[in-house]
Amino acid sequence: MVKTKMKLQNKVSIVTGGSIGIGKAISELYSEEGATVIIADVNEEQGKKTVDNINQNGGNAIFIKTDVSNEREVDEMVKIVVSKFKKIDILCNNAGIVGTGTICDTDTKEWDRIMNVNMKGVFLCTKYVIPVMMKTGGGSIVNLASISGLTAFPSLTAYSASKAGVILITKTVAIDYGKHGIRVNAICPSNIETPMFEELLDGLPDPTQARKNLLDMVPMKRFGTPKDVAKIALFLASDESSFVTGEYIMVDGGNIAGYIR
Repeated sequence: MVKTKMKLQNKVSIVTGGSIGIGKAISELYSEEGATVIIADVNEEQGKKTVDNINQNGGNAIFIKTDVSNEREVDEMVKIVVSKFKKIDILCNNAGIVGTGTICDTDTKEWDRIMNVNMKGVFLCTKYVIPVMMKTGGGSIVNLASISGLTAFPSLTAYSASKAGVILITKTVAIDYGKHGIRVNAICPSNIETPMFEELLDGLPDPTQARKNLLDMVPMKRFGTPKDVAKIALFLASDESSFVTGEYIMVDGGNIAGYIR
C-alpha cells in the first residue's frame, strides 16, 4: 500500500497555547501530518511534556516559553524560530483564556487580562509572523475564535468581545495580505471538553446545571473534543483550503443553529 502524502510535509508551524486542550490536539495533529511544531506557551511544564510526547512519536517539536501578550517575548520567539528553521509556514493563534461576568461584574483588571491574551496576543503574533511569511512566499494563519464572538451568551462580556475582535482581525488581515499569499481564517468552537471549558463552568453559580443547559442547546447532544477542532485547524493550514481566506468555520455541533433562548 502506498502511504498517502502528509498534508503538512516540511512545513514549519507555530501553535500558541499548544501545551494542553485544543492547542495540544492541534500540535499533535500538525506533527502527525509532517510539520515541525513550535509550541509557544507560558505553561512550561506541560509544554515540554507535549513536545516530548510528539518527539517520542517520531515528530519534530520544540517548546519556547512565550507570553503572547508580551511584545518582547513574541518578537524573541519569532526570531528563534526563524534562526532555527529559516521560515514560518503556519501560525495557529490558539492561546486564550476565559472569564465570566456581566459588564458590571467585570473589573478593569479582568477585562484587560482577557483582552491582552485573546486579542493582543493574536495581534502581536500575527504582526511579527507576517513579515517572515511574506519573505518566503506566503503561509496560513489559523485563529481560534468562538461562537461567543458571533452570538451573545449570558455573563461572558469580556470573553465574547475578545473573540468577536479575533473574527474581525481575521477578516481584515486576510484582505490586507491575501496578495502576498497569506491566508487567514478562524475557527469558532462551542463547548469543547478542555480544561478551559471546565474553568468556565466552575465560574458559574451552578456548574452541574450549567453543563446540562449547555448540552441541551447542542443538536448533536454531545460536547466537542479537541480533535474535532484540530481537524479543522489542519484543513485550514493545509493546501486543501488553498482558496479559503477571511472565513470562520463553526465547530459547534449545530449549537448556533439550534440555540434556543
